[in-house]
Amino acid sequence: MAEYTLYCFAQSGNAYKAALTMTLGGADWAPRFVDFFNGETRTAAYRAINEMGEVPILEHRGLQLTQSGVILDYLAGTLGRFGPDGDDERREILRWLLWDNHKFTSYIATYRFMLAFAKTGKTPVTEFLESRIKGSLGILEKHLDGREFMLGARPTIADLSLCGYLFFNEEFGIDWADFPAIARWLDRLRALPGWKHPYELMPGHPLPAAAK
Repeated sequence: MAEYTLYCFAQSGNAYKAALTMTLGGADWAPRFVDFFNGETRTAAYRAINEMGEVPILEHRGLQLTQSGVILDYLAGTLGRFGPDGDDERREILRWLLWDNHKFTSYIATYRFMLAFAKTGKTPVTEFLESRIKGSLGILEKHLDGREFMLGARPTIADLSLCGYLFFNEEFGIDWADFPAIARWLDRLRALPGWKHPYELMPGHPLPAAAK
């Protein structure tokens, strides 16, 4: 039995953050597939595990942890990888984790879901989200210009959080040629030993026709 169990599905960028961290960190982990598109997260059984009804959930040594930022912080400690070097870096990582969840992943994940899975087409809501995404990408682009990773020369959980949805870019229509510093950063992440695309790393891809 694996040391870590991650409740996940292939289309979840938030689950990918944890899956990628464990894979790059050499953890002994196994996926537990969550049938999100057929409503598993809305069931009473799932809500008994995570009252928020969300993915991911990490199980380790009797703990059940939810929220990707909390999970990444925990993994940095247990794996001894990708964490801060001192209090200043701890605060800087926290700053980017909070920004990611509030101003980056939240917009991208919703926009992608509407276009790629709900098939809404362009609407006033998607137009609003697109403008917010481009603004946030501009912030990230400026920060990464001249840097290898978010905090400097080595990747941390800040990088592994922020990249969570960016490898799905074809599904939400962003061309990285417009954001060269981000493109170079993503290439550096892809070059890390053990990197895998979310669709290779977690179960549930491709979706059956009825679930699309």
